[in-house]
Amino acid sequence: MNEHKSRDYYPLWHPDTQMKTAPVPQKVISANGVELELEHGKKLIDMVSSWWVNLHGHSHPVIAKAIYEQAMNLEQVIFADFTHDPAEKLANGLLDVLPDHFSRVFYSDDGSTAVEVALKMAIQYWRNQGEDRSAFLCFENAYHGDTFGSMSVGARSVFTDPFVKFLFDIEYVPFPGTFLGDDSIVEREAQSLQVIEGQLKNNPSKFAGIILEPLIQGAGGMNMCRPEYLQKLEELAHKYDLVVIYDEVMTGFGRTGDWFACEKAKTEPDIICLSKGITGGFLPLSATVCNERIYNAFYDNDPYKAFYHGHSYMANPLGCAAGIASLDLMHNNEPKFRNMESLHTKYLAEFDDHPKVKDIRVCGTVAALTVKSTEETGYMNHIGKKIKYKFYEAGYLVRPLGNVIYFLPPYIITEDQLAGAYHTMKEILDNI
Repeated sequence: MNEHKSRDYYPLWHPDTQMKTAPVPQKVISANGVELELEHGKKLIDMVSSWWVNLHGHSHPVIAKAIYEQAMNLEQVIFADFTHDPAEKLANGLLDVLPDHFSRVFYSDDGSTAVEVALKMAIQYWRNQGEDRSAFLCFENAYHGDTFGSMSVGARSVFTDPFVKFLFDIEYVPFPGTFLGDDSIVEREAQSLQVIEGQLKNNPSKFAGIILEPLIQGAGGMNMCRPEYLQKLEELAHKYDLVVIYDEVMTGFGRTGDWFACEKAKTEPDIICLSKGITGGFLPLSATVCNERIYNAFYDNDPYKAFYHGHSYMANPLGCAAGIASLDLMHNNEPKFRNMESLHTKYLAEFDDHPKVKDIRVCGTVAALTVKSTEETGYMNHIGKKIKYKFYEAGYLVRPLGNVIYFLPPYIITEDQLAGAYHTMKEILDNI
């Protein structure tokens, strides 16, 4: 043991945190349902599903039991040369609830890696057919993860600044974010599509594909677009033969009010990236799911056309068991995630004329608004820290994205609990 490490030494390095100036992290002792219990007895209602992963409530006994029973039988096995029942059952379960055109499931570990896999699939898809396409069309304000490939196709920001020279080139296009009462959205959608078609006309063989967060851009500010826009975007992609990648790491598994955003938008991407809620918030797991068009480009006698990507824990049996149990609970909670948008809309109406609020938006289980501020709207806006602390004092876990407040609760939240969170938000905004 190193001598300089005293009993008070704190060894942890937390994500997205300036450790020198940040408050001491709060210790969570236990969690149940929508509540977290902290070290000294304080309880918080989790209004962000613990970074958007917890669908059915914390410590759900059905998922816990599934993991226990699987651990007593098979906890881990290399997925090269082997398969197992949990991986096969979860894959079939995913394909049952995904749109019919999806057919192949590739497992990995987290959302960033699911995106990384999708990008590699798209590039090699063209290479296997003798074409050198490696660029991507990406959207302003996008966030797709923290690995180098996923950073490359996201917006340049405080998250990517130190690594810019290592990121591959992409082309940004405008994201037509909208909100309740937006009367200029059709025009802005047309402008966005015009920019995209201009890029494709100038160099149609340059782009391997287009990647986007469908309906809701998450970490970029809970920016929301209309299904109509995604339908027209898909028409353009087909016209120029692009691979369409949907990053549904956050939007998947009911978050948009349908099972998947692509279903709500009535679109058919070639590849979809899934993670976060896939295990109900219990274990790390992700899946990159594609159609036969993509898969067939790799299915060949030539070993050099195989997809050489793998991880030690891919298709981990415990994670797959959790995913199977979570899918079962999804069916039980379907009325909850389909009806939550109407509840959000009811409570958001109270903020229509609030002097400190603009750009109110809602999609499925996700509600957001922007707090007016003298600072630029964005992640680094300082008002978010004040709002987060006020919510904490009132007994809620909320993590504003700068001056954007959003609610994204577990599906089991009651109407009274949701109403309480909105009442607290109004009190905070009235007095901030």
